[in-house]
This record gives sequence, C-alpha cells and structure tokens, in this order.
Amino acid sequence: MFKHSIQTLAQFSFILSELAEDSYTKLCNTLSDATIGQHTRHIIELYQCLIWGYDVAEVNYDQRKRNKQIEQDVNFAINQIEIIIANLQKEDKKIIVSYELGESEVKLESTYFREVMYNLEHTIHHQAIIKIAINQFTNIELPNSFGVAPSTMQSRTACVQLV
Repeated sequence: MFKHSIQTLAQFSFILSELAEDSYTKLCNTLSDATIGQHTRHIIELYQCLIWGYDVAEVNYDQRKRNKQIEQDVNFAINQIEIIIANLQKEDKKIIVSYELGESEVKLESTYFREVMYNLEHTIHHQAIIKIAINQFTNIELPNSFGVAPSTMQSRTACVQLV
C-alpha cells in the first residue's frame, strides 16, 4: 500500500517537474476551467489533512487550507509532495474521519491504512483528470500507468498475456 502510494506520488512529482509554469496554471475549458494546479492542490491537501490529523487520530478533509501557492507554484507543489512521501509511512491506528454535510457533521470510524488507500485512489482519479489537461496543453509523453489504478494495470497485463 505505501509502496504504491509513494510510487504514484513520485511519478506525479516527476511529471509536474516536466510542466511549464503556464501549463500548470492555465485554465482548461474541458475541465470546467479548472487548472492542473488546482487538481494538484486538492490531491496534496487531502494527504496533508491525513498526515496532520494522525497524532490526534482525527481527520477532516473538508477543513483543508486551500493554499493558493500550491496551485500556482509548481515547484512548491513538488516540494509538498516530497514532504508527504517522507511522512506518509506510519503505523496503522484507528482514526475518526469527519465530514461536513450541509449543516450537519458526520463522524465515521476508520483507520490510517484505510485512509491512505482512499488517498491513493483519490490521487489516481485526479491524475486521470489532470491527464486530459496535460495532453491538451503539452507534448509530454505520459506513462501508461498515469491516472490508472494498479488493479487496472494488472488486468491489462493479464489480458495481453492471454492474447
């Protein structure tokens, strides 16, 4: 689990390092005028919420900081990913995850490992969206695994071997 999470984040960091700053912050019409930087910030801040909430065993993804520097400065974003990679691997323990739903708050029991898996899947989902903008704005050749779940990659490999 940590291996896949760290590999996914490291690959993402490398791809971000290949981007020109204007591609990182350019509005993408296809993505409802969102930017690669905004999607990147969203990924980073969910991981930050998890890591910062670990000691108190409580996480609220809705209370992320929404740090504009992450979405506007690709090098700062890469640095934040490196910090996440360095601090992600921890012992499993029970945590409470709080969600703000309208005027009410819902608290659910979870575990650190479960939330790491949630963040991995969430990252892959957003990478699939980011791939659209990268392909629209750049000539960067993305790895086949970018924005694709590990289980999908395994299934594709198995299908190729059967042919």
